[in-house]
This record gives sequence, structure tokens and C-alpha cells, in this order.
Amino acid sequence: MYSQLIQDFIEQESLPESYGRDALKYFVPLAKKIAKLILKSKRPLLLGINGAQGTGKTTLTKLLVRLLEAREFNMTSFSIDDFYFTKKERQELAKKEHPMLITRGVPGTHDIALLLEKLNSLYAQQPGQSVCLPRFNKALDDRYSESNWKRINGRVDAIILEGWCVAAPVQDPAQLKDPINIFEAQEDSDRNWREFVNSQLAGRYQSVFNQIQFLIMLKAPSYEQVFEWRKLQEEKLRKISSLDASALMNEEQLERFIQHYERLTRHSLKFLPEKSDVLLELDTNHHVASAKGLGD
Repeated sequence: MYSQLIQDFIEQESLPESYGRDALKYFVPLAKKIAKLILKSKRPLLLGINGAQGTGKTTLTKLLVRLLEAREFNMTSFSIDDFYFTKKERQELAKKEHPMLITRGVPGTHDIALLLEKLNSLYAQQPGQSVCLPRFNKALDDRYSESNWKRINGRVDAIILEGWCVAAPVQDPAQLKDPINIFEAQEDSDRNWREFVNSQLAGRYQSVFNQIQFLIMLKAPSYEQVFEWRKLQEEKLRKISSLDASALMNEEQLERFIQHYERLTRHSLKFLPEKSDVLLELDTNHHVASAKGLGD
């Protein structure tokens, strides 16, 4: 049953054949574990998938949805990225709080009120009802118009929320004292930006993350590897985008962009594994090197 489904998925997503080995060894057992949780849950199950940029969160999410739908579960999934504030809203936020908040990514740049609204709608949704979920266009750095949002029909059995900062642990104030990179040293010397981000993470983001009933972490081997994988992502986006290449990031721009993510990425790599229900540790080739939490 699963072998053909996985093979079809690999072809559709243009994945290497080696992905199939990881899928059969790790992702199928993970889907089976999730299926048991869905059957026990009295309301739609909220699953979280955390992983740094380029770890394969979106691909794993797609496969889990496919595997669970094959079991007749009604699934839906979305990225926390789809809930970024619009470009105009971030421009206003940057004027009000800190210029660095013009750049999407960190806690404080997502519309958490909208995310909570959509989660509550999905929890309550019954057959014959529908809800529309926002989508974000990274090439344009702006939210799609509502006519291009994703429509979810009927009652859902489980929701997968994936993202680089999903369930990210809050930092202690003392950890914010020293800059973590040149970017913070030059543009956040007064610590206002990182203190704002941490306060957002400690506040309203917890109203979402505390609802997660099962957390999966795709753990990159190092932060340095994350940067290499993010470069590959940008190259892929460049190939598939219909936009002029100038609308996308070159390596220098990308290096500056990813430094916004460095603090919380390093913090999550260190502290989130122990908080995860399932930990999938990756090697430099994107293969799962080890797994914890897949047993019954």
C-alpha cells in the first residue's frame, strides 16, 4: 500500500530515490503513530512540525497528509509562514517598533490573531462548512489576495502546523544581552529588536503553541548547514519563479536575511529536541540519521 504511494510522491515532488528509504523506515511509522492519536482525540488533532529552513518540513508535511488521507482521515496543513503580516503591515510595524521588523520571519511578524481565528474555525468546522486559509507569496514578500487563499471543506481530523519557529522555546533575558552575529551587533545594538521578538514569542505565540498536541522536530546537523540548505531553497525558487531574478535574493542578501533567524534557530537546535514528541535528526544529505519517539 505505502510503497506505491511513496514512489508516486517521490516522482511528483522530484525527490531522490533515497527519500523512499527514509519514508518507509521513519515516516510511515510516524504516520501510523499519528493515526492512533487522531482516533483517540475528541477534537481535530493539532500537530506541530519544527525544523530550521531547508530541513524538509513542507515535504514531510505533504507526505504525512498523503499517508493519512490514504487511511481515510480528512487532513489539512499549513505553514506559519502563510500568516506573515502583509508588506504594508510590516512597514507600519517597523515604524512603530523597530526598522528590522520590515523583514518577515521572526516572532512578531506573523498575524497571530488571524492564525487563532482560523484554528478555531477548523476545530468547529462541520460537514458542509468551509474555511479559507491565507497564503504567502515569498517571491513577492507579500500575502496573496483572498481570492487565492486555500479553501478547506468539511470537518478535519487533524491539522499540521509547520514552520521554523513553531514551538520555539523562549529565551531568558540574560541570553539576549550579547549579539549573536554582525547583523545584531550593527543594527540591534540596543537589543530592542531581539527583546521585542522574545516578548512576542513569550506572549501571544504561546496561545498557539500551547494547543499543539504532538510535536515533531526535524533537527538539522548544525546552523552552518541550515545556511547551505537555505541557499539551495533560494536557487530552487529562482528556477520556478516567473519573476525577474532581481526580485529574489543574491547570496549577500540571503546571508543578511538569514541572520534574522540565527538566534532562535540556534536556540531551538539546542533546547527543542528534549521538548519534542518525535525527534528526527538529519545528516548533511537530508537523510534521517536517527529517530526518537517513534515507538508506541
